[in-house]
Amino acid sequence: EFSKATTGVNDDAKKKDIPPSPAFVRLMWRRPKSAPEPISGNYLYPTGTPPTYVVDSPFPADDRSIGYERGNTVNKAWDDATTDAAMEAAETIATNLQSIARVPNNAPDRVEKLKAFSREFVTRAFRRPMTKEIEQTYVDKQFQVAASPEIAVKRVVILALKSPRFLYREIGNRKDPYALASELSFGLWDSVPDSELLQAVANGQLATRAGIQQQATRMAGHPRAWTKLRDFLLLWLKVDETPDIVKSQRSFPGFDDAAATDLRTSLDLFLQNTAWSKEADFRQLMLSKTQYLNGRLSKLYGGNLPADAPFQAVASEDRSGVLTHPYLMSRYAYLEGSSPIHRGVLVVRSMFGRMLSPPPQAFTPLAASLHPTLTTRQRVELQTKPAACNSCHGLINPLGFTFEKYDAIGRLRKEENGKKIDSTGSYVSRSGDAANFTDAEDLAKYIANSEEAHAAFTEKLFQHLTKQPIRAYGAKTLPNLQDSFKKDNYNIRSLMVSIMMAAVPESAPASKQ
Repeated sequence: EFSKATTGVNDDAKKKDIPPSPAFVRLMWRRPKSAPEPISGNYLYPTGTPPTYVVDSPFPADDRSIGYERGNTVNKAWDDATTDAAMEAAETIATNLQSIARVPNNAPDRVEKLKAFSREFVTRAFRRPMTKEIEQTYVDKQFQVAASPEIAVKRVVILALKSPRFLYREIGNRKDPYALASELSFGLWDSVPDSELLQAVANGQLATRAGIQQQATRMAGHPRAWTKLRDFLLLWLKVDETPDIVKSQRSFPGFDDAAATDLRTSLDLFLQNTAWSKEADFRQLMLSKTQYLNGRLSKLYGGNLPADAPFQAVASEDRSGVLTHPYLMSRYAYLEGSSPIHRGVLVVRSMFGRMLSPPPQAFTPLAASLHPTLTTRQRVELQTKPAACNSCHGLINPLGFTFEKYDAIGRLRKEENGKKIDSTGSYVSRSGDAANFTDAEDLAKYIANSEEAHAAFTEKLFQHLTKQPIRAYGAKTLPNLQDSFKKDNYNIRSLMVSIMMAAVPESAPASKQ
């Protein structure tokens, strides 16, 4: 346009009002072992959050042998990792001190403000106000001996992050209000207490059961609590890790990496909109007829959404809750066929909380090609027929068979190898009561109303929040929690609050600090 103006080109006939063309910005991400995808609004919040620093220093994996992560050992590798992380954090803070501490480099009172920042850092790290002795050791002395304020701050950070007061949970007087605050914050958020919780302690609010419950209820409604609950639900369903879900392109030509990623998103949406809804009803995890599909999944599973349709709630009369979700059905299946054993084990262990012994020896499922006239159910019955197998498979198989109307990608089927699908099953509870099911929907209804399943869910959630076995809190803790769960209409968020109230001591004296 400039060149036209300088050379005398006449633009009088040129259209002046060009209609704006559509434009958009797409925010993408790639989750581990998943295809690139737009970030769902499900993961976005309308309020800002402080920047989070993630250290590069690797840590050894936590022990999960007892069913949940818990740092119950201290070894050299872990100690070295905490040292590396502390030094890395200190270097980062010192390098960005002006923006992190919000103290200008030319401020006349810079040293005093950096001391105040250091005191606040140590207070938050230790989760309680400092005593005079601790302040002298961790802050004042470091500013006295350091060659510069920056080095002093680095020393403060390293000392605080390597201190047992930061690295380990409170021991001793569990009735101390600051210890109670930490118990609530780590239980519900996996993090240190926020400013509001610390202020509640300072005001004496955690000196009463009512005050503790008020804070627990507030915290259970925070997005951080959903993150903790979501982690639990994925552990409960044994899908906390995200392996590659690969299926035979010959048998399932539409099932690719993008479809597998969409299924995981669909599961996340189902869990959040069910377990984190206002009702948060455990029973709806089993009974809900709502699935979340986009255009690609709708086509794959026989729906009628447009090809470019975003994720949305869709009624699905042939499914019932999370157990029949296509992601779980795909996860608990083989390359081409379903796996009643894997599906049954999930129900036995996670839904009913029952123990299973490992198989006496490793085995490979009977290949379908060796028995082309048999259905999957018939092959499983044939392979697990020996008496040595029956002690466990007598429990596993009848539960796993109820899912047989879902194939290896969780798609509905009516027959296999030309034979009608048999999805009948049964279960005998710990108390000896027998139940028969026509299919997985029948099983889901049974689980939704089963006291045995309610107890198993409550116990597993208790362990996840407190990192302690429920029996350590007394024989009445589980039945009491079951009663409150029932009275609260099986509201999972209310159960989280009840668990934290059961985990804290009966009384909490006012803080003297």
